[in-house]
Amino acid sequence: MKFNISKRKWTKALFTIHFPLLISVALLVSCSDFFDPSTDDELAGDEYISSQTEMYTGFLGIMTKMQAVGDKEILLTETRGELIEVTDNPTPELQAVYNYEPNLQGNPYANPAGYYEVIIACNDYIEKMKEFRSNPVVTDEVYKPLVASAVRIKIWAYKTLAEIYGQAVWFDDPVSGIADIKGNGKFQLMQLPELVDKCLSTLETGVDGAEATDEIDWIAWLDPANVTNVAGSQYRKWTYTVPPYAGLHAELCLWKGAVMDAAQQDAKNYYKTAADELLKALNEQIDITADPGSNVYWLPGGATPGHYTANWNYNGKVPGPYDTVSAIIYDYTNNQTNSLLKHLSNEFPNEYLLRPSEVGINRFLDKDFNPGSSTNDTRYKACFGTSSGVPYFAKFRTTGSSVRPNAYEDDCHIFLYRATQYHMMLAEALNHLGRFYAMNGVFNVGVKAGELEECFKAGTEEWEGFESKYDPTLCDWTGTANWGTRKYPSMGVRGCYSLPAREISMDRININNTYRINDMAMLDEVILEFAGEGKVYPWMNRMAVRYNDPRIIADRVCPKYEAVGTDGEIRAKIMAGGYWVPYNLGVE
Repeated sequence: MKFNISKRKWTKALFTIHFPLLISVALLVSCSDFFDPSTDDELAGDEYISSQTEMYTGFLGIMTKMQAVGDKEILLTETRGELIEVTDNPTPELQAVYNYEPNLQGNPYANPAGYYEVIIACNDYIEKMKEFRSNPVVTDEVYKPLVASAVRIKIWAYKTLAEIYGQAVWFDDPVSGIADIKGNGKFQLMQLPELVDKCLSTLETGVDGAEATDEIDWIAWLDPANVTNVAGSQYRKWTYTVPPYAGLHAELCLWKGAVMDAAQQDAKNYYKTAADELLKALNEQIDITADPGSNVYWLPGGATPGHYTANWNYNGKVPGPYDTVSAIIYDYTNNQTNSLLKHLSNEFPNEYLLRPSEVGINRFLDKDFNPGSSTNDTRYKACFGTSSGVPYFAKFRTTGSSVRPNAYEDDCHIFLYRATQYHMMLAEALNHLGRFYAMNGVFNVGVKAGELEECFKAGTEEWEGFESKYDPTLCDWTGTANWGTRKYPSMGVRGCYSLPAREISMDRININNTYRINDMAMLDEVILEFAGEGKVYPWMNRMAVRYNDPRIIADRVCPKYEAVGTDGEIRAKIMAGGYWVPYNLGVE
């Protein structure tokens, strides 16, 4: 969206009168509650959205609620997942999560209150914005994308609840706090299928005339002096915080497809929608002809290994553009922190409560699990380190990092979506469309020029009515692409690390078995690519739903428990449905 700021009287007034105030507010709150949030805080209700300034500060409140809950999915799901184990002195709460205890009521790691605080903040903001819309200084040009941004954040929170807990209490009414949700008969506890449908319908319908696809240009609205100097604006970070429509909607379509597959219903329209949206989003970034050579962005290619570790080497700056779609951003200098290093690092003053399991580490080097692997694997080196003789998960504080020289500078950002994640979701969608050549190219080792017809162009055997967004006249992913002085064709998620292709199936006779074989191959790659990021466990859950088979989770999770002899006990809990976090979402 573009803004003609000079022609908007309200905008001129905002920046000539109120913008210094906004800066003052931002500086003030950055040293206090806004950036040291508590999920016990209650919203001010009628006390905001009373002037132009509050359109900004109200949204800032939503962002801080996201910051407060950003590390939760990682700490909760990785502890129960296939890689991370508790150390020798875990807290009882962490131990309970790790051991799949059937009752986690009151456990701070399992408590979903933080996600509901995000939803409450979004609902209240949307309601106040509706009331404020009649103000003559408000135009749809800013109103709609602000509301759309709040809607997408709300749907992200619900999507996260769904993939962790398998259920959530849905409500659209503004409330003051968590206490108002409990025991409220008009709020509905929805199971996963209902939640996915509700999230999709909300995204597709929008709210109060605002389409969920609407995007706001934060710099044009809040910092017009830097419209032509994006790198000099503090609001550049805001662009990354709001979850993107394409990633959010596509992921929900994959969940919907899994639910329908389990019910033996035809889900191809949802997979087609997911693939179309992801292809469009990827190509818009890859095909930046105005900046030859920038096409390396969002494409697994020759430059990927050199930027993988840098994804997490961050200190209050904007994440690198090579793989960043959306991220929750922290800055230690403004008291914006999460507790990832507190749990994963053994450097003072961190507590070293979690560590990588030996089984999880060995998967990176096991040539049966990871063909062609070696200790030189970029991802292996980025994920694991040793400090004072003990192993630690190093992705959020890499070995030899000088970006955060002190361990207490716990400002590592948390990805909501990475471009590589888009490619893996695209591969999943292509698999279930029967587009096996295309899936193999995206997932494994890229697309050769001679394979382009088989993979992406209309009229081929694999087409099946699929509307391809691969237009070789606009954006050629193959090695024949001519991008200025650089050539970074897609090498595939595995090929960009010089790893050989995983074995996949293209058998169309036993096609349901083919879908599963390919899904399992991609899931094992997800385990390596997104290690420790809170993305693997939800992905496993989706596969378990699709094939109605908890063994998919148990076979990957239980080996880490073998060393202490509890693998049989954990397997029994998972097979009984315990892979959903057991927490009564309506009460404490």
